[in-house]
Amino acid sequence: MAFIRKRRLERELYSKERFSLLLLNLEEYYFEQHTANHIINKGCRDERKFRGSLKICSKSIIFEPDDNIRPIIKISLRDCISIKAPEDNEANNPFTRDTSGGISVVGNQVFLIKERNIIAPYKTVRGRTEHLFQLDVAGKLGDVVQTLHQLYRASCLDKMGDQAAMITAILQSRLARTSFDKNRFQSISETLHMECKAEMVTPLVTNPGHVCVTDANLYFQPLNGYPKPVVQITLQNVRRIYKRRHGLMPLGLEVFCTENDLCSDIYLKFYNYQDRDELYFLIATYIENHITEHTAESYMLQWQRGHISNYQYLLHLNNLADRSCNDLSQYPVFPWIIADYSTSVLDLTKPETFRDLSKPIGALNKERLDRLLTRYQEMPEPKFMYGSHYSSPGYVLFYLVRVAPEYMLCLQNGKFDHADRMFNSLAETWKNCLDGATDFKELIPEFYENDSSFLVNSLKLDLGKRQGGKIVEDVELPPWASGPDDFLRKSQEALESQYVSEHLHEWIDLIFGCKQKGSEAVAAHNVFHPLTYEGGVDLNSIMDPNEKVALLTQILEFGQTPKQLFTIPHPRRIIPKLKSLSRTSSHSVSITESPVSPNEESFEDLTEESITLAWNNIAKLKLDEQYKIHKEAITGIAVTCNGSSVFTTSQDSTLKMFSKESKKIQRSVSFSNMALSSCLILPGDTTVISSSWDNHIYFYSIAFGRQQDILMGHDDAVSKICWRDGRLYSASWDSTVKVWHCVPGETLSNKKHHFELLAELEHDVSVNTINLNAANTILASGTKEGTISVWDVTTATVLHQLPCHSGTVFDAAFSPDSRHLLSAGEDNCFKVIDVQTGMLISSVTTDEPQRCFKWDGNTILSGGQSGELLIWDLLGGKVTERIKGHTGAVMSMWMNEQCNSVITGGEDKQIMFWKLQY
Repeated sequence: MAFIRKRRLERELYSKERFSLLLLNLEEYYFEQHTANHIINKGCRDERKFRGSLKICSKSIIFEPDDNIRPIIKISLRDCISIKAPEDNEANNPFTRDTSGGISVVGNQVFLIKERNIIAPYKTVRGRTEHLFQLDVAGKLGDVVQTLHQLYRASCLDKMGDQAAMITAILQSRLARTSFDKNRFQSISETLHMECKAEMVTPLVTNPGHVCVTDANLYFQPLNGYPKPVVQITLQNVRRIYKRRHGLMPLGLEVFCTENDLCSDIYLKFYNYQDRDELYFLIATYIENHITEHTAESYMLQWQRGHISNYQYLLHLNNLADRSCNDLSQYPVFPWIIADYSTSVLDLTKPETFRDLSKPIGALNKERLDRLLTRYQEMPEPKFMYGSHYSSPGYVLFYLVRVAPEYMLCLQNGKFDHADRMFNSLAETWKNCLDGATDFKELIPEFYENDSSFLVNSLKLDLGKRQGGKIVEDVELPPWASGPDDFLRKSQEALESQYVSEHLHEWIDLIFGCKQKGSEAVAAHNVFHPLTYEGGVDLNSIMDPNEKVALLTQILEFGQTPKQLFTIPHPRRIIPKLKSLSRTSSHSVSITESPVSPNEESFEDLTEESITLAWNNIAKLKLDEQYKIHKEAITGIAVTCNGSSVFTTSQDSTLKMFSKESKKIQRSVSFSNMALSSCLILPGDTTVISSSWDNHIYFYSIAFGRQQDILMGHDDAVSKICWRDGRLYSASWDSTVKVWHCVPGETLSNKKHHFELLAELEHDVSVNTINLNAANTILASGTKEGTISVWDVTTATVLHQLPCHSGTVFDAAFSPDSRHLLSAGEDNCFKVIDVQTGMLISSVTTDEPQRCFKWDGNTILSGGQSGELLIWDLLGGKVTERIKGHTGAVMSMWMNEQCNSVITGGEDKQIMFWKLQY
């Protein structure tokens, strides 16, 4: 996991240093350091000097001896009695004339840390003691003492708000007196774009300094020069940037130089959101594939279609919801999946093996929930069901204490938790989450990763003894795990199992979605303290500094609810023929490639195989033939079952029949003097139907070579027609879609068709296009004003209505599995809707309007305004191939069932025949 890996890298990088910012208190700043000697028994025969570094911090003085055997000394300023540099003429001066640069610190308590360089709880020495420090540079003595006196006065203030205000003033004064050192630029030719003050955020620590952006690099220079003089990131290497909340305020920015890693390269917190937003804009201009292309909805589409695993999807959602490994109050949250910690064999085929993902942890035990609900009903406003959160710094470090002990010591003022409250056993921890009065914690990503070190006490930490006398060592694993690595492997399998894939959307609703807030949260028993929610409190509106500090401390330590990503129910995952899910070490999984269990039959239809092969090779589409057969733009294409005859309609008002064999027009029919808008062939290849701008639909008999019937069905131009199972669907500019039952004329004595109007689907504006799903139960319509409507045609009711486009909807089509609807509009956008929920889950911007398309759910073949055929990777949101085609807009497109043959009709009056060349 990123956190463990980052800690390991830090330890390797700074292995010679025992000091770290984790030795400071929470919300404390490290200002400066000075080389100095610590003098013991001054003036006595056994006087000794220990060389080291004196650190001046906002709430403490820290001395780090060069000798690793000796402990680091930490003296809290609030425990000090006096801090002075005695004058030479004082009779009791402990510093003689041959000693300069001396500081005397008298306190009533001191902490001793990392003695013999061993990570352990801090030793506390109580009682009055005097510590003498001799600076190497005597000339700095006055400034150091003055600074210490200032900070000492701040620490003596009664109220925390007053203390924070004074320390902030001292910090801002120091930042104002300094600026970024331009000599740190990588190149003298770099152009400065912006410089401002900010803090670099790492877990439990904020480090103040100066941020600088040039045309080539992002720099951060810590005020204290720690851990290194400057942090530099090349803008060309930046792949993702996220705006972050920090302490529920919009002041954070996280920068990644990787595509998928959860470990960022730098996390910055600014003093105002204007600086943050300006820096975000400057960096974003250098990123080709900016993160705005990757929304929660676009990741949802990838997850639904099996292109990313459950694990990857949860990582992406955490990232988008402001969860970061650098912020323990907003650490990535993952669900408890397994509920069985007692059996010797983990059976992932049984539902009872798994936790109920539709309920929060606090609602899994009915007896406990009933007690909590009774308290909730009696509670005055603002009410909350749970007195603790499911994710907080304490819970994160509860799990990670064996690999991050210094973080736990920092959080708990130099102590580990009581041995019986440590992360001792998986079974115990799960049981406490089910039964404990105040324990509702979820898991962290490490439980589904490949690094098991957090389960093992490899650092040989002294974590205490339990009540029974048992020493706390490694985490006790369930019987079904042969070891830590096996436990993680089986946890990964459980996360990617069929049961979890079918139910994960329910947990997402609770944590990131529609059941996170409001009445849905109340109904789902998912209500936490108001301070944990975004918008729960406006810190800027609080004038009392003491109240503000208290609230901020509570926010940071109690935990924060993720930013809400979805406001309507999250759709389920699509699991076609799913037998099992496996995940490689890189956590990539494709459902379509999932191995089939040997005890279950598997038969892959050859047609499906050929379609998959065709779409995998769609970029190899080559122009075979082209013919100019109309006098105006071609609006519709229909082909007979044997492929021998191609029927086309045009704005020149004619229906033409083109022979593939003779390569000639065999028939040309004109029904009226107005444009024809579309055409289709009825089953049996006996009748062609054409829709017209003259409000009519024309039936043409191929066998008899004449117009057979007219349906005068609309009050304005008919824009599109579809035929399924004896029913005709017609869309019109009169703002309706009509559904007709149609009995073909050839079966009746009068040879006329019989029409019965079954339904009329009303719209507010002109309907430009329609499409039916494979089961003929759902119809999608697109209007001239950009609205997409999804209808249940069995009941003639609208299921969803979304203002998707800002102009005419040119084309719309369901995916082969009917789960998604894709539309193309005049606004240069493709939009994807989840049919089940009506959620707009993806938007792809195009260079020009795409007039028509075919797609398989993942890849799109579209015809553009300029005449090109474009192949799109929908999940990546980009064009993968451009194929030159027509000299004007591609107006219509036909594709055969095997998806290896395409015919396009253009504004240039031509039809083009395309073949896949494998």
